[in-house]
Amino acid sequence: MKRFITIYLLAILFGLAACQEAKKITDPKDYDRYLLSNPQRTAAIRARIDLWNRHIQKDSMQVVEIRNIANEYTQLFEATAEIVYLKRAEQALLKVLDFGGLRKDRLLLDLARNYISQHRFREASELAKEAHQIYPNRAAKLVLFDASMELGRYGSAETFLYDSAVHQEDDFDYLIRSAKWNDHLGNMGATLRDMEKACALAQKSNDKFLMQWSYTNLATYYGHAGSIEKSYDFFLKALDIDPNNAFAKKGIAWIAYSHEQNAKEASRIMNAVTLTHSAPDNYLFLAELAQHERNEESRLSYLRNYEKGVRDKRYGNMYNMHNALLLSEEHHDFEAALDLSEEEVLGRPTAQAYSLKAHILNLSGKHQQALAIVEKYVTDKTFEPKAIYYAAEVYKSNGHKDKVTMLKKELSESSYELGPIINQKIMEL
Repeated sequence: MKRFITIYLLAILFGLAACQEAKKITDPKDYDRYLLSNPQRTAAIRARIDLWNRHIQKDSMQVVEIRNIANEYTQLFEATAEIVYLKRAEQALLKVLDFGGLRKDRLLLDLARNYISQHRFREASELAKEAHQIYPNRAAKLVLFDASMELGRYGSAETFLYDSAVHQEDDFDYLIRSAKWNDHLGNMGATLRDMEKACALAQKSNDKFLMQWSYTNLATYYGHAGSIEKSYDFFLKALDIDPNNAFAKKGIAWIAYSHEQNAKEASRIMNAVTLTHSAPDNYLFLAELAQHERNEESRLSYLRNYEKGVRDKRYGNMYNMHNALLLSEEHHDFEAALDLSEEEVLGRPTAQAYSLKAHILNLSGKHQQALAIVEKYVTDKTFEPKAIYYAAEVYKSNGHKDKVTMLKKELSESSYELGPIINQKIMEL
């Protein structure tokens, strides 16, 4: 009898192991070569900047060269996440605007895109409006759509998206924005359809930049839709084009962590990312991984690295949401956290920003104030999983068990996107 029970238990264990094996998607053999430091891309960009600089004498007015330098600095920021390069791009564009000699509307749109990257969304919107007044063309409407989405002006965004100059079903720029719009509406089927069409156009053009951008965005959408294998494959495709693509590496790390529960492998990937990509929020991800591994010493070390990185004033408001969460959840400095959340709401009045403010108020014990914000600005206004999770917490604090139960069911579909730690908190709601 004991022998039968032993065999039975072994069969169960092997069965569970087989299930776990079937869930595994990542394989270090696929991506290890991309984790090696490869400075070739950034070296090429720096060489081009040096070349343009050699053409420019001190105090010269060679505006074309300066605009080219701004573009190269933007690429260098995207490759390294070093804020100094994004600010240098801004300075170069402002210098060209002062000089004149090029089409002002184009320069204004370049600067608006730079400000969007800096999370200076209101300024970006004003620049795009000025460009549109000078020359109301398609390019201006596309940037106005981008700024409107960031500012939560969804009615304006929809108007720009379906403007006759923008709405072209076989155009890459339209399709990627249509995908973003449908994602905002919670229509994942339409989101994937648009992004897949955009990806096909990028492949047809053989434009390497558009291809890798399409691959990483499509990979992200596939992940949200639960198609993890497709997500992994497209992150690898992006790395085939640009081995330094930090976004793709972080995507693979998230798959290892959230889908496979392999925080150790995710940490190995992310530690490699930090060698060439200096975005401070890399350390927040590493801190979460350390928390999952119950390594408190490493968690605190990574949080210190993050805090050290964001002390650079040049980041401006780019990390307001992260900083507010850290101040409230880690340091319990609710007053400072609330100030940052209010600053975020002022600059970006979206449901996500309001949900953050409600979350901080709820943590500080101001449950009714948090509830008022959730019901006015969050409920039925977003499909963003973290905002819905914060709303569920607020409803729980206010005794609305039926609403918590309803939101928990909704959040169960976003378990991959939210990750193991938040999923555990959701189970405890």
